[in-house]
Amino acid sequence: MRRGHPAVRALPLAPALVLLLLFLAGPIAYCVWIAFTDLQLTGQAHSSFTGLANFRRAFRDDAFLNAVRLTLVFTVLSALVGQNTLGLALAALMRRASKPVRTLTGGVVITAWVLPEVVAGFLLYAFFRREGTLNAVLDWLHLPRQNWLFTLPVLAVSFANVWRGTAFSMLVYSAALDEIPAEITEAAEVDGAGGWRRLWHITLPMIRRSIGTNLMLNTLQTLSVFGLIWVMTRGGPGSRSQTLPLFMYEQAFQNSMIGYGTAVALLLLLVGSLFSMVYLRLLRTEV
Repeated sequence: MRRGHPAVRALPLAPALVLLLLFLAGPIAYCVWIAFTDLQLTGQAHSSFTGLANFRRAFRDDAFLNAVRLTLVFTVLSALVGQNTLGLALAALMRRASKPVRTLTGGVVITAWVLPEVVAGFLLYAFFRREGTLNAVLDWLHLPRQNWLFTLPVLAVSFANVWRGTAFSMLVYSAALDEIPAEITEAAEVDGAGGWRRLWHITLPMIRRSIGTNLMLNTLQTLSVFGLIWVMTRGGPGSRSQTLPLFMYEQAFQNSMIGYGTAVALLLLLVGSLFSMVYLRLLRTEV
């Protein structure tokens, strides 16, 4: 076989391909199979193929539909609105700030990002709990206090995810803003364009691809958040902060219904794929 033959050129990729098939494609295929069975962790000698029964059960399950709704609310609040907007605002403000302010702000924001998810969850739990920091500040200001993790659990965990994940958006937008030619902004200022007009007509269109990429990555990361919510609320009170990852964990490992839990995981994967398709379609459109 000649050296230039496609099979010969592909030989260096063979080990990586084998590893991908063994540790990625294989488990994924097995999970897909499990989703169509009634496999359980305990009390079952054999599993059987049930077809679409797990998926039909999910769409008839009020708890699943509640988890879908809360997942969308959590994703929109913390990823699409919170992290994206705050990250862009911080990146824009830090361009005009002095070097000490940029260093201090960047250090604080990035520290929150690099903290392990469980550690961040405990910190925000201590901040929002009934005897926590937030209520202590409210007492000092003579404002009414409340149990935030009970009255507004989704808002609390959304804030926690924004606090932890904004650094990524800030770094993405900082790099994107640095790529905007200074002469374009200066020309707009000479023409009398104010800050908001420059933002809307120059900055946002020129960093549109970075916005789409950032939104896609933030959305996919937020859809899979588990540890942060588990530490802060465990999906409660009741199921008022139970997103799809927590619902999937409950069904698969607490209720021992592996088949049903895996079906929910595939539906979560489908939700993430739909978001990705929308963003990729937007990214394919040139400025």
